[in-house]
Amino acid sequence: MTDKEMEAIQFKANVLIEALPYIQHFNRKIIVVKYGGSAMVDEELKKNVIKDVTLLKLVGFKPIIVHGGGKEISKWVERSGMEPKFINGLRVTDEETMEIAEMVLGKVGKQLVSLVEELGVKAISISGKDGAMLTCSKKYSNGEDIGYVGEVDKVDPKILFDLIENDYLPIISPIGLGEDYHSYNINADDAACAIARAVQAEKLAFLTDIEGVYRDPKDSSTLISELTTSAARELLAGGTVGGGMLPKINNCIDAVENGVSKVHILDGRILHCLLLEIFTNKGIGTAILKD
Repeated sequence: MTDKEMEAIQFKANVLIEALPYIQHFNRKIIVVKYGGSAMVDEELKKNVIKDVTLLKLVGFKPIIVHGGGKEISKWVERSGMEPKFINGLRVTDEETMEIAEMVLGKVGKQLVSLVEELGVKAISISGKDGAMLTCSKKYSNGEDIGYVGEVDKVDPKILFDLIENDYLPIISPIGLGEDYHSYNINADDAACAIARAVQAEKLAFLTDIEGVYRDPKDSSTLISELTTSAARELLAGGTVGGGMLPKINNCIDAVENGVSKVHILDGRILHCLLLEIFTNKGIGTAILKD
């Protein structure tokens, strides 16, 4: 064996040793992964995210995936001869659009199940309607009715605990049930936060299309690796955070203050971002934790 080959083997051994305390700490702990963005569109990224989550399962974690599917829904809405409409970032969801959304999200969930099963782990795709897991009320956009868009009112996690106890990896599409027993489309970030709170997750990880949270969004060198909830509030009050990051950070603060130990905002475009964040000393992205 050459010195170079020996060095490569020792490097792998050091990586495993570095991961050991994290594996011990998170053994039998629940981690919720909100899966969206480029990681859902790019086939290579998609497969690698599923590999990461499957590895977490195999080393003793209890992962739950909550997935979106906005781009896929828009594609099928257009194919149906309609134009996707958004108000303040929220999809206007009439009866026909709701039907398409439920169909598409169900299809996405089953595709993810196939990828997980291919790696030798049992998975089940369900929606928030199953077991009345997600019950919701109508969500308005600045007082404007935008159709069948839901605000999570209650999470009944029993079905999730049952699946985890029976060694399944739950894959959840963010469709809830209203008081009228109609289907409602729920923002996937909102659904992931609500579920993470309900199961008292050790970690909640958001896979996004940015590196993390910046002090100055125009300067990539201002990436913040760790934020307390109070520091996150100060950052929001400063007015530099906008767009889709604003509700995401609010969701993160809410999750941490309601039982989730730590929330991570990760760049899903980076291969194996979940493993890099969880199993290495340095980590990547932005972590939000209690004061």
